[in-house]
Amino acid sequence: MDKHTTVVTETRLEGLKLLKRGKVRDVYDLGESLLIVATDRISAFDVIMRNPIPGKGRILTGISRFWFERMADILENHVISFDVADFPPECRAHSEVLRDRTMWVKKAEPLPIECIVRGYLSGSGWKDYRSSGAVCGHRLGSGLLESSELETPLFTPSTKAELGEHDENITCEQAESIVGKELFRKVETASLAIYSRARAMAKERGIIIADTKFEMGLVDGRLILIDELLTPDSSRFWPMDEYAPGRAQNSFDKQYLRDYLESLEWDKKPPAPELPENIIEQTGARYSEALQRLTQ
Repeated sequence: MDKHTTVVTETRLEGLKLLKRGKVRDVYDLGESLLIVATDRISAFDVIMRNPIPGKGRILTGISRFWFERMADILENHVISFDVADFPPECRAHSEVLRDRTMWVKKAEPLPIECIVRGYLSGSGWKDYRSSGAVCGHRLGSGLLESSELETPLFTPSTKAELGEHDENITCEQAESIVGKELFRKVETASLAIYSRARAMAKERGIIIADTKFEMGLVDGRLILIDELLTPDSSRFWPMDEYAPGRAQNSFDKQYLRDYLESLEWDKKPPAPELPENIIEQTGARYSEALQRLTQ
């Protein structure tokens, strides 16, 4: 990562109405639309770290742009423009901060579920399988290993938690009862189609997308993709040339940071520990390599 990269940990854009701050993004209300600014904050275990990852917001935005443009024929998305020159006039004074890390998007009513697709057995899915032989209600065959590729990708929704809380895995039947049968089927079909295309494209570029999380919402009753798309913050990215079932995998996502934090005597509650410079640099390098592999 370029040491001269401008680091953005928080935005305060005069003349614009701040709607909310998430773990990574600052969201501004422009009336009929929103401005979503990806900062360089990073979270782990639902706690925002004290140290940012320089350039991370631009990397996330670049990866999201790559995927949104390539999935638009499967499902409409919320993006109006990524180009700061297109943004409303009141945003122009903040062009330097906003450039390459901002999406101007349609307002949508977010669905109350997270849309998760798993193509490999990892994370909470692996824990679920070890204890029950199933993943979020999907019964799997015996003898699978950690990081095994699943014969068919699984749609495994979860609840949406407030900032600082944890999402909870739920069954498809539970998700259907929350959003309704017809909408659930659209969500499931779109999620699996997007993941399947992305997984094939990423493999051509030497990356395994083990699993991912989508956000969807409604605009005038139409289902659309919102938030980010197929980034290292919302997905597990593994290098293909190092993949071996039976163990945890090296990754381009923030698993490297999580592994470091697991080595500390930290209770995974705020305040977060100070991150050493080498952890910051190595985490940033993994995000940067994911962008380069995907988009070059």
